[in-house]
Amino acid sequence: MNPDFKNIVMTPDLYRYLLAQAEPPGPVQRGLIERTRALGRPAEMQIPHEQAILLTLLTRLTGARLVVDVGTFTGYSTLAFALGLAAGGRVITCDVCEEWADIARESWREAGVADRVDSRMGPAAETLAALPEEPRIDLAFLDADKPGYAGYWKQLVPRVRAGGLLLADNVLYEGEAADPEADGNGAAIRVFNDLVRADPRVESVVLPIADGLTLARKVHDDDLPASV
Repeated sequence: MNPDFKNIVMTPDLYRYLLAQAEPPGPVQRGLIERTRALGRPAEMQIPHEQAILLTLLTRLTGARLVVDVGTFTGYSTLAFALGLAAGGRVITCDVCEEWADIARESWREAGVADRVDSRMGPAAETLAALPEEPRIDLAFLDADKPGYAGYWKQLVPRVRAGGLLLADNVLYEGEAADPEADGNGAAIRVFNDLVRADPRVESVVLPIADGLTLARKVHDDDLPASV
């Protein structure tokens, strides 16, 4: 095996095995998955369950009390965060589309976490701009329009506390992110990935989970290079 190229091809059998190693979805999660699948093509926007498990775990590991979820859709990621919140915590989730909002709200109520969710409708840039500028967000997640990622990142990083996490979904964009000739969303993701990689305020890695997930930790001021 080449030590510089250690990976594995995800076959259907291996993927089923991987899923079997994660906590299975509960009744509310299964219901939300089924309702989302019934929407047809838009269902591809829902994060997979194994990714939701990771989001809940990261929320618990950081002891998060304030999470910002950019891109609600039918509420699966918001539900994952709400399940992992520290006591008294809340998730601010935002989207521009009311079409699926009722599905999301019903699932949060069924899971008993509706009181932890602050759902806001409107352009994400406006929602983020209205948040306090002092760094108090523990965890932020981007899963919305890809051309908007770079702008959302610039708004969020100053508002995330030192040691907090910033996550971004679809950063491989079905492989298009690796193509220098990518256009559209693929090109926007390449711009975003370059932005994150060059940002001295965070330490980051891209995980090959689902369609690619950026995991970035905001560093403490004392950890910043002297030139910053």
